[in-house]
Amino acid sequence: MDCGVWVASGVWTNQMVDGRGGGGGVVSYESEHDLAMMVSEFMENGNGGGTDSRYSSDSDSGLPELVQLADKISFLRLVMDQFETDLFSVVNSLARSINERDLYFTHLGLCNASCIRYSLVNLLRLSGYDAGVCTSRWHRNSRVPGGDHEYIDVIRYNDVGGTERVIVDIDFRSHFEIARAVDSYDRILNSLPVIYVGSFTKLKQFLQVMVEAAKVSLKQNSMPLPPWRSYAYLQAKWQSPYVRKFDHDEQNRSTTPAEHNKCAGHLKRLHSSLQPEIEVERMVKPLHGDRRTTFDRRRYPNFQAL
Repeated sequence: MDCGVWVASGVWTNQMVDGRGGGGGVVSYESEHDLAMMVSEFMENGNGGGTDSRYSSDSDSGLPELVQLADKISFLRLVMDQFETDLFSVVNSLARSINERDLYFTHLGLCNASCIRYSLVNLLRLSGYDAGVCTSRWHRNSRVPGGDHEYIDVIRYNDVGGTERVIVDIDFRSHFEIARAVDSYDRILNSLPVIYVGSFTKLKQFLQVMVEAAKVSLKQNSMPLPPWRSYAYLQAKWQSPYVRKFDHDEQNRSTTPAEHNKCAGHLKRLHSSLQPEIEVERMVKPLHGDRRTTFDRRRYPNFQAL
């Protein structure tokens, strides 16, 4: 289960911005406590399943529906305009190029791959993209507990002066891991992009499909959907108010051997997972051509790469 919650220190001295681009204020929250209580209550109510096995076999009743959902994931992966296609290729290429010496060891607490995100943002900005590391946080309410999430965004500029955020999440599959998944669900999970690159609108479509798939898989074992895998909780990760940063805090920098090993471990797993994505890129490129989006500084006078 992916139940860990990382709390950034010192980041909330920056300006808070709304998950849809508007303004907002600094928030207080108890995300770690909320999530721990949610998991505890879920398990105490007998929802953890009746076996220690994490995996289960498909049953005939659930398989057809999962096949349809798998087709939807395959379709969504191919729905990319030229900008997203180019950015997807650039992000995957840059992520594969990062080595241990490039990593920023940014936090003294639990390692959550922040070092990789800041390294990737630095490379994207050097490549001409307006990229930043975003840390979202949200209050608990009647539907979801408080929480936080860290991801990358890239600002896309259009010809009439407008902007759109493109979401980049470097550990996309981990958001949908569930206990005792049936084989068909695991195949759907592994068909997701390792790194998500796309609009928030398309992201919500991925979330909807994966929540439905999780429900079908869990139903085969008479298990309900955990609240931390609900659509409302998943959507809050990318839609909530967030802080956007371009560089790490020097005061939070850590170079201890333990933290270095954690970051290096994250990077090795990312590199290993990205190898199959090369084949996906080869499939997508012919559909959109192989053009490269050039960065025109005259069109974006307020942006300066670091």
